[in-house]
Amino acid sequence: MAEAALTPREGEVPALGPHGFTQIAYVEWGPKDAKHVVMCVHGLTRNARDFDFLAKRLAARGMRVVCPDLPGRGKSAWITTPTDYATPLYLAAMAAVIARTGADAIDWVGTSLGGYVGMEMAAIAEAPIRRLVLNDFGARVSGHALQRMGAYMRLKRRFATLDELEQHFRSIHAPFGKLTDAQWQHMAKHSGVKTPEGDYAQHYDPQIGRNFQWPLMVDVGLWHVWEKVSCPVLVLRGEESDLLHATTVREMQHRGIAAKKNLVRAVEVRGCGHAPALMADHQISLIEEFLETDKGTRRVNAA
Repeated sequence: MAEAALTPREGEVPALGPHGFTQIAYVEWGPKDAKHVVMCVHGLTRNARDFDFLAKRLAARGMRVVCPDLPGRGKSAWITTPTDYATPLYLAAMAAVIARTGADAIDWVGTSLGGYVGMEMAAIAEAPIRRLVLNDFGARVSGHALQRMGAYMRLKRRFATLDELEQHFRSIHAPFGKLTDAQWQHMAKHSGVKTPEGDYAQHYDPQIGRNFQWPLMVDVGLWHVWEKVSCPVLVLRGEESDLLHATTVREMQHRGIAAKKNLVRAVEVRGCGHAPALMADHQISLIEEFLETDKGTRRVNAA
């Protein structure tokens, strides 16, 4: 594999949302002409560079890996109407990125919110998703966990240095699992933006948190979406996750079109909560095997 294919390339594409066009940034890896295209979509306050370790491994195996920043995150533009940070805009933005790849079909790896957007898209008729990886997301979501995330987003934080931001991540994102020093440093480097005052803030629009202003006392059911998904699915669940319950995963394996076709596989990832970072070799191998197996249906062992 040429070294150039293992180096990230940056791009952007306009996407039409409810109140006009917005610019969506993305990073891609691997051969530009690869037939096997994988799209990796991050969680609520994260960004495309979370997938660098996974993307480089998949690119080394000849895949083209495209990692977008959701609207308002990373290098994607912030929008002027905060209530637009919702499903219609996310679907439109990701559809624009898929169209930019020129691929007829793609495999989707989604963490948390990225898993939700992928599940919503996969449930639509004639969706271009060939295989779907749901990283700690499923058909029922804990209201308690969503309330925790909302409370976190409503707090405005500034950090004097990137080292201080890294220490914050090591604390707040401890459920991501055991990461190396280099991986924590990578996360801080790509998740902090310098402010005009000279300190650092996290690289997302604080207005995203407005959609989490109201306390959620009950779980959110998405069975009406899940039951329409018909492609092969790999569900990864952090064994200590407070967002995705083990009972939900078991029910997903017996409910809906994909389950009836025996296309749903599940793995509980040890030593993680919400959500596995997908940076560790054994986690990457789970996804690698699923994406390379014919129809994604080979049995995947727990990690």
